[in-house]
Amino acid sequence: MAKKYLDNADMARAISRVDGRAKVMGAAKYAAEVQLPDLTYAVLVESSIGQGTITSLDTKKAEWAPGVISVISHLNTPGVPEYKLENQDVIQKQLRVFDDANIYFNGQPIAVVIADTLERAQYGASLVKATYKKENHLTNLESNLSRAAVPKKAKADPKGFTSDFIRGKAGAYKDAAVQVEEEYIQPSEVHHPMELHSIIANWEAADKLTLVDKTQGSQQTAASISKSFQLPVENVKVLATYVGGAFGSALRVWPHEIVAILAAKKVQKPVKLVLSRNQMSYMVGYRPHTLQKVALGASKDGKLVGISHESYGKTSMYEEFTENVLQMTRMMYDVPNIDTKYRIVPLNVSTPAPMRGPGEATGSFALECAMDELSYKLNIDPVELRLINYAAEDPDKKMAWSSNYLKECYRLGAEKIGWNKRKAEAGTVQDGEWKVGYGVATGTFGAFRSAATVKATYKADGSLLLQSAIADIGPGTATAMTAIAAENLGIPPEKIVFQLGNSTFPKAPMQGGSNSLATVGSATVAVCTNLKVELAKLAAQQKSGWNNAVPDHVKISGADLVNSDETSAKVSLASLFSQSGQLEMVISGSAAQGDEKNKYSFYSYSVHFIEAHVHELTGVVRIKNAVSVVDCGTVVSPKTARSQLMGGIVGGIGMALMEEAVIDDRTGRTVNASFGDYHVPVNADIPQMEMLFVNERDEHLNPMGSKGLGEVVIIGVAPAVANAVYNATGIRVRHLPITPDKLI
Repeated sequence: MAKKYLDNADMARAISRVDGRAKVMGAAKYAAEVQLPDLTYAVLVESSIGQGTITSLDTKKAEWAPGVISVISHLNTPGVPEYKLENQDVIQKQLRVFDDANIYFNGQPIAVVIADTLERAQYGASLVKATYKKENHLTNLESNLSRAAVPKKAKADPKGFTSDFIRGKAGAYKDAAVQVEEEYIQPSEVHHPMELHSIIANWEAADKLTLVDKTQGSQQTAASISKSFQLPVENVKVLATYVGGAFGSALRVWPHEIVAILAAKKVQKPVKLVLSRNQMSYMVGYRPHTLQKVALGASKDGKLVGISHESYGKTSMYEEFTENVLQMTRMMYDVPNIDTKYRIVPLNVSTPAPMRGPGEATGSFALECAMDELSYKLNIDPVELRLINYAAEDPDKKMAWSSNYLKECYRLGAEKIGWNKRKAEAGTVQDGEWKVGYGVATGTFGAFRSAATVKATYKADGSLLLQSAIADIGPGTATAMTAIAAENLGIPPEKIVFQLGNSTFPKAPMQGGSNSLATVGSATVAVCTNLKVELAKLAAQQKSGWNNAVPDHVKISGADLVNSDETSAKVSLASLFSQSGQLEMVISGSAAQGDEKNKYSFYSYSVHFIEAHVHELTGVVRIKNAVSVVDCGTVVSPKTARSQLMGGIVGGIGMALMEEAVIDDRTGRTVNASFGDYHVPVNADIPQMEMLFVNERDEHLNPMGSKGLGEVVIIGVAPAVANAVYNATGIRVRHLPITPDKLI
């Protein structure tokens, strides 16, 4: 049987990034690099307390400083029109920046200085002095669990993912022969993309605004800003041509964006505002600190009897942030009895945000470590335990999977990592001064599809221009769409240009939640089909063999349009354009999800295998081998898919071994808000990795046969590392990150 799965060698031969040259040569311009006439610069002034009110704000020295144009605070803000609306439920969803003197977290923006140069704005900001009426602040999750509350979202939607859930009997694990009952802690984790959050705001008229912004959704940002400033949405233009990473931090409009718009309105000039690396730690969200309680019960042969799973995550005082921590528990394994409970704890911190694998990455750490612990109690191989409890259909929705190749993921991964070398007894394999262990964990994330439109301009010279408002934060969206169009039309990739990141382009979703390819890719297929239909209509005017042409059988081959059903019906593309008198053909294609969502349960899957070496004297952990296998349907763009999987593994290793945003509870301030103190993986931390894709088509989600990839690649990596460390040392670390002090 021919090999279908893709490995490293297969992916290396695929199409390269279409924007790669522009990025590495510096031709790609990111938000902060754009220049406009009369551009001014804004720098934020932050609060130095965690809770209280501003009693006075001295801005005189700043206002008199050289080059300073204006200083804005709650005392003189032009105001955000939405804040004056009576619907408090709407406006409480964000920090109402400069709206009053209240302080909710340390580092909150309290003023902004605008100057003619960045350096003068920075100096001016240092001259602003505030005094406060200070109140006691709360920043520690564990010591404030008594404040845990049911989210408003759960009350509004009793069947939603944040609501209390019971299938079968609650607490059924207690009736099982073998039980695991433990707590797991995921600390706050910061996005830290390479590109800082940046925005240029320019009021072109009193009711017309253009933004160059780091955002994961140009149209969604335009809609949000139009609502905040009560502008017609068509009067707000948002450009995000290049985005240097985001991981979820740019899924919404943040206070600094509102501030830049207010500043531009005040000074009547374009204003650029770029967050510092420190500010990236607490002004644009983070993975929330979460405590989870997991209890599993199984029969002696390994069949799960019941799971109880509780999650407590922090949120801000002014906004309820929730995420999907418990969904994987509800659907991953065939378990008759499950109960889950989700709570949030309001603290004096800024609002968290979705971070790659949002919720599921956190939930998988607890669930998959607990499964590993259960395997040791049962003396059953961890892979075998998962196979024993494999769910043949979605136990949560009681629906068939659209596709599910988890068993193939386990088989491939175990073979590639050399799982047979793993010893069942922890702490028994030694390589010199290093203890050796193997771990495995599973990940899953919903496969989604929404609505989108793509516009195509096909020219007589054979070139094709495609346009969509979708952003590209790094996965290679333009490359994937180019590959889809090339495959569908027969046009060489080098003759196709895919433009994106402009709110005036055709409709597209935000780039997040692993739905870009399924959504915009479907629209790309649609526009290609429509283009072939129109070309075939022109061809039918020349040759009768085109009268009933089937679009799937029509291709562009060099300078000709060909029909595989009528090989003699080949026509020259030049003749089609000349007879119609057109220099180009402009056409659109739209696609949306159908009723398949009511027939099938759509998920992507990942299985991660880790070989970890732990130094017996120092507790240093070295990942020596990582093998990840993903079931995401048909892989459209293998090289960029490989990059996504590589990034997920690296992010998961960081999550497991080093990443933790630390708040000093005495001040409420993040103390490691820099690349020097907030540790992320570097080259020396990452081994050679084997990345594989099952590459089996999903017949139901979209015409490409693909499922989402961006999120699922990180889900399960951290518990696989933790499980490998336990297998190496016999020490179970349930509080991430796994630092040397926890192993010696």
